Amino acid sequence: MKKWTFSLLTLALVLVLAACGNNAKNDNSAAGNTPAAGNDAANTPAATEPVKLVVGATVPHADILKFIAPKLKEEGVELEVREFTDYVQPNVQVFEKQLDANYFQHQPYLDEQNAQNKFDLVSVVGVHVEPMGAYSKKLKSADEIADGAKVAIPNDATNGGRALLLLEKQGLIKLKEDAGIMATKADVTENPKNLKFIEADAAMLPRQLEEVDLALINTNYALEADLNPVEDALFIEDADSPYTNILVSRPDNKDSEAIQKLAKALTSEEVKTFIQDTYKGALVPAF
Repeated sequence: MKKWTFSLLTLALVLVLAACGNNAKNDNSAAGNTPAAGNDAANTPAATEPVKLVVGATVPHADILKFIAPKLKEEGVELEVREFTDYVQPNVQVFEKQLDANYFQHQPYLDEQNAQNKFDLVSVVGVHVEPMGAYSKKLKSADEIADGAKVAIPNDATNGGRALLLLEKQGLIKLKEDAGIMATKADVTENPKNLKFIEADAAMLPRQLEEVDLALINTNYALEADLNPVEDALFIEDADSPYTNILVSRPDNKDSEAIQKLAKALTSEEVKTFIQDTYKGALVPAF
């Protein structure tokens, strides 16, 4: 009798333990804690973080960058645009790696800045041309420029030379034959109207209009001053001006995927249409 009683107790204990084991297994399955589920979670790739690009620009370059920002975001590039009102800091900050790139200048200016400051910045792609124009609050046409007129030009080497070349093309002065883009007042060989040249920072020239008879102003600063290059300039560079505005970066990041995506976006058909529709000749696509 005792033997049978012991056997029954043993059987009951086995059944209880088996039931507990099944319940624990079922609980784990319900919670999704099966080995397979754990492996799937471990193998799920994390979302790719967007690459951030910080680009310095003046107006209107900044507006073009903002136009393409949504498209770049779809391609995994988060574009931050930092606006500047001068031509110095954008290059300094790219060189010092505070910026990834900049977009505001033409190649002759970049060459001059590299040489002067021992930078090694490089052009990535050409985007558009901003024809330089001559503006006046006192004159209605170039024919009204009088003897001894005060003419303001940019005081930086390449844009000052560019202004003098435009005046020469207009027949107002004559320069040394080999003066080129680096021309200065000292290179003027003929000045039949005895023009008085006043050199000032390019950004300040729109404010000089009340004090001078004529000012040669870069398009970006003309636009900031609500001057329409097509309608307000007494004369302006041809649309085939060689001073293409370029995207600039460093040798170490020029060929990076993010910079190349930016370059491709800046030279897309969408940007060409945006420039043509928005600026109506004040800016000319260079691609």
